[in-house]
Amino acid sequence: MRIATWNINSVRLRQELVLRLIDEAAPDIVCLQETKTPDHSFPHQPFVDRGYRHIAIAGMKGYNGVAVISRLPFESHEIRHWCGKEDCRHIAIRLPDGVEVHNLYIPAGGDIPDPAVNEKFAHKLQFLDEMTAWWPQNRTRDQKMILVGDLNIAPLENDVWSHKQLLDVVSHTPIEVEKLGAMQSTLGWVDSARTFVPPEEKLYTWWSYRAADWELSNRGRRLDHIWVTPPLAGGLKAHRTLREARGWEPKPSDHVPVVVDVEI
Repeated sequence: MRIATWNINSVRLRQELVLRLIDEAAPDIVCLQETKTPDHSFPHQPFVDRGYRHIAIAGMKGYNGVAVISRLPFESHEIRHWCGKEDCRHIAIRLPDGVEVHNLYIPAGGDIPDPAVNEKFAHKLQFLDEMTAWWPQNRTRDQKMILVGDLNIAPLENDVWSHKQLLDVVSHTPIEVEKLGAMQSTLGWVDSARTFVPPEEKLYTWWSYRAADWELSNRGRRLDHIWVTPPLAGGLKAHRTLREARGWEPKPSDHVPVVVDVEI
């Protein structure tokens, strides 16, 4: 199975870019974050016309939103809410063979890495804590599961353009890295990208819109991830980060797709 994840930053604005991803990468399942549209306005038909007839969505006007677009049928889908908010950040599907795919959009956390003065950062940390507690209570490490999405954390030193300069920047602070690591360890989740790309190598999935020339400055971060549980780790076959998509027109997302092939 080939699965792709992409923070698309408005699916209605960039649906042609999603269709380009489908045409060029031919994923079986596409997981989107920041769809930024209520469910009644989601553009189903262009994807159905491409053969992706199985769609699960959880969206809201102008913010957040997650979607799973699949050419494979799935038996069910579930929308989960965290931190007492119904803010459309987690949708899961179950394939007929029992494999679960969890599509996440973890809160970005604002600009100030202090939960005492920044409610957005406090929300992010609470979100991570709640998920860390939930996994071992509701799932086991011997279940076949895939977790994808914009996790809004670059955990490794080479997941950012400068480890030292970003230690106090939200997305790479020690407390975020620690909490993401705690969540990863709950079920022994395997980071698929770093299975193929050594931790010693730089790897990014996001480049800020603020950069005058994102490609030249190359000040990126790896915020988008695909994890698998141990039963699927041996089935990982290939990984691609579509860096070129950061330059796709019109109006590219500031994130790029991550694509993984896994035998399920």
